[in-house]
Amino acid sequence: MTDLKPLFTELSTEPLYIAGPCSAESREQVLLAARDIAQAGISIFRAGAWKPRTKPGSFEGTGREALEWLREAKERYGIKVITEIATPEHLEEVLKYDIDGVWIGARTTTNPFATQQIADALKGVDTAVIVKNPVIPDVDLWIGAIERIYNSGIRRLAAVHRGFGTQQTTPYRNAPHWSVPIELHRRIPNLCILSDPSHIGGRRELIARLSQQALDIGFDGLMIECHPTPECALSDAAQQITPDALVELISKLELHRTPAATDALSEYRLHIDTIDSKIIELLAERMYIARAIGEYKHAHGMAVVQQDRYNELLLAAEARAESANLPPRFIHQIFREIHEESVRQQINIREEQK
Repeated sequence: MTDLKPLFTELSTEPLYIAGPCSAESREQVLLAARDIAQAGISIFRAGAWKPRTKPGSFEGTGREALEWLREAKERYGIKVITEIATPEHLEEVLKYDIDGVWIGARTTTNPFATQQIADALKGVDTAVIVKNPVIPDVDLWIGAIERIYNSGIRRLAAVHRGFGTQQTTPYRNAPHWSVPIELHRRIPNLCILSDPSHIGGRRELIARLSQQALDIGFDGLMIECHPTPECALSDAAQQITPDALVELISKLELHRTPAATDALSEYRLHIDTIDSKIIELLAERMYIARAIGEYKHAHGMAVVQQDRYNELLLAAEARAESANLPPRFIHQIFREIHEESVRQQINIREEQK
């Protein structure tokens, strides 16, 4: 996958912006939103014709009729239009209306069978395809969906990071887990990756901050939900902003370039490399001790996991983290991973000695 190209345009130093309402609700709403977004200088308009919803009875889009409105918006305002598809039948309908591209939503990306069905339907089709991340933070599942679309012959490909479902209490609708799209970029460096701050935040007041964070990390652009009257939206009203708010948001975004490393930056990086080497050495030493403990437990008929001891480790680590001005959540996550690997090493010992 070395010749992937971004949606509609070659990668450049300027961010790519896509905007439009969550759902295409009416002809009037689509045309009004498209007009305002075109006037804002944004060339790609998004609106969902079909909306996969969590609960039955919610507004699920207007379907084929919405495609007529999108085509009219394209002809009237000279913008490209895209919409979501979740089935081969959706794609078949989209191709009848000169729609410029489609996106595959998180629920569909999560299901390899559904993604493959769409990939099969895309064979021989010349269109642009955006693949949103799966519901769970699994970069391999995301890459798998992208590869399925790529293998169908599609070359105008992009990915959208829209956050991940979580059972934990966070300020966001979907946890960002920035490490996942960062890893996607490392694995497919020439793939255009956009961020969807509307779905990550779930609230319009979070969109600006999340947009800036995405650009700071190095995303190629943003996909933002924008509605003429967000408070009246039939779906996801809380996470949509007005066209005026969109213009203001974009005007305030700071773009940080990536120049060649200076001597000072090179020195910092060398320091980081030295520290990372020490961390790896210490982890190796810790796992050596963990295996010794595992052998002792096995020899004396003890269970692998000693929950009280694990709780003591976590509490002590979090206390040290707080005194070192480190977030306890961050340290908790690191020690959880270390503990899981220690448990795996100790279980292996028992398997080896069977």
